[in-house]
Parts: sequence; C-alpha cells; structure tokens
Amino acid sequence: MALTGVLRPGFIQIRVLDMAEALVHYRDRLGLQEVSTGADGRVYLKGFDEFDRHSVVLREADEAGMDVMGFKVLDEATLIDFTRKLDTANVAVDHVDAGEQPGLGRRVGFTLPSGHRIELYAQMELSENGPETFNPNVWPSEPKGMAATRFDHALLYGPRIAEVTDLFCDVLGFRLAEKVDLGPGGLAVWLTCSNKAHDIAFVENPEPGRFHHAAFFLETVNAVLHAGDIMAYHDIPIDIGPTRHGITRGYTIYFFDPSGNRNEVFAGGYSYYPDNPTREWTPDQLGKGIFYYERELNEAFLSVYT
Repeated sequence: MALTGVLRPGFIQIRVLDMAEALVHYRDRLGLQEVSTGADGRVYLKGFDEFDRHSVVLREADEAGMDVMGFKVLDEATLIDFTRKLDTANVAVDHVDAGEQPGLGRRVGFTLPSGHRIELYAQMELSENGPETFNPNVWPSEPKGMAATRFDHALLYGPRIAEVTDLFCDVLGFRLAEKVDLGPGGLAVWLTCSNKAHDIAFVENPEPGRFHHAAFFLETVNAVLHAGDIMAYHDIPIDIGPTRHGITRGYTIYFFDPSGNRNEVFAGGYSYYPDNPTREWTPDQLGKGIFYYERELNEAFLSVYT
C-alpha cells in the first residue's frame, strides 16, 4: 500500500502530575527510551522501533490528560496542501514554529469539534538510537520493561464525533475502519491513515477534550502477557486484561500511569486496505466488540478518563 498524505501518528504530549513517578512508569516499566529533557522540563521519549527522534512528550502539570496529538505527513508540500484544505473546510489553523519541540519542524495545529488539539508536521530529526539500517539487528539495544516498540494510537472522548469523522475522512484522507452507532447522536469510530486497524479512535462524550488512553504496540501476544506480569509485580493498576478486542482484533491490557492516565499495550490487529468496507457493530454487541472474551464492558472503561 502506497502511503501518502498523513503517514502515521507521530507524537502525543501527555500531562503528568509528578515527573519522577511518570519517568519510572514510561521509561522503566513500559520500556520507552528517554531521549532528552527540555529547558521547560518536558521529557521526550520513544519506542525502540521508531526512527524519529521522539514520539511521547511528558509535561508536568496540575491536571492529567493529553495536550496534543501530532501526525506526520509525507513532506512539506503535503503539509502546505493540508493547510489549504483545512482553510477551505473553514477549520481555523495556527502555526507552531520549528524547534518548539527539539528536532521537530514547523507544525500546523487546529482544534477538533470534540475539543482535542491535533497538529500536522512533515519533518522530525532521526533518532540517534533508532532501528539499525545496515545488517540490522532486531533491536538497536536490549529492550527494557514491557518493550514498547512504538506509540501506536490514542482513543479520545468528546462531543460531535460525526463532525470529527467527516473532518478526518474528507479533509485529512483517513478511512473509517469500524464504527458503532450508539443511538441518537452518538457514535464511536476507529479511523486509519495506514493499513493498521486504527491510528486514532473517538467515542461520543458530552465533555470535550477528554483523553481515554494512549496505546503502545508490542511485538507479540506473549509480550502482552509478559507486560501483565510486569504490571502485577510492580502493582501497576490494571483496568482490564489480558484480553482481546472484537473491534480491531488486537490483544490488549489497559492500565494506568501514576497520574491516572490510561495506557494500553496492544499486539496484533487486522490489516486494513482502502477497498475494505467499514465494519459495523450494533450497540447491543458493543461489549463483545470492545472486550471479545468477556462480552461486556467494565464500568471503569466507560467512566474513567482524564
């Protein structure tokens, strides 16, 4: 599949309440590589299988949650074209200068009808510790903790998800891989810009700008089980799992960082192609769609978010 336009999720900036505790969680337990700390205190991390400089930004704040999710686009010409398309669609955009994050080029930002900030960019420096490209080993250095390979996707809660879906599909070129019609005005969607089952997902919620979880990809189902062992050993609060999704078919565990932000470790999932029809679920089967084995939703998954 030839990837053009929006290539993939690039970075997520997460608010944490205590940076020292957050670093133990994301670096030592989840297994992300610590890249640098900025003069403003933000800490930059990445998965061991990511070429770009960083994919996770931690910012210490008084309230947990997500500041912004960034998507990398093909090149500068594509970024200019998306800026024009957003303007034509009457989406107000702003511009972030290159260097606001170390190694990151200029960004174009906008706020979704759901209240979430999204940014697009075309350039980021390569990591000094990225995957090898000459006679490459399977990892550049021995993975730690849960061995997260990459930041994979996020699930966001907010209102006006039908409008959000139209913006992602009609303006940014995403495709609707799966959806659940939740009843009058309610919608849950899984959107992809690649051949993954999803790169971002949204669920209807009256509160704007809410953050449900950031997901990190692991190589195998056995790696998900190993991650569960690490969570149990270090008393990391688990929401649910190990289990499997019906929607996306991925194997999963949901758990919480020390600030109360939900994380997911995720493996598997089907391959998506642009000629695939949208998979649809009815509300009465939503439990099986989210948690395929249990066939019902737990209360925390529905009500806990930052």
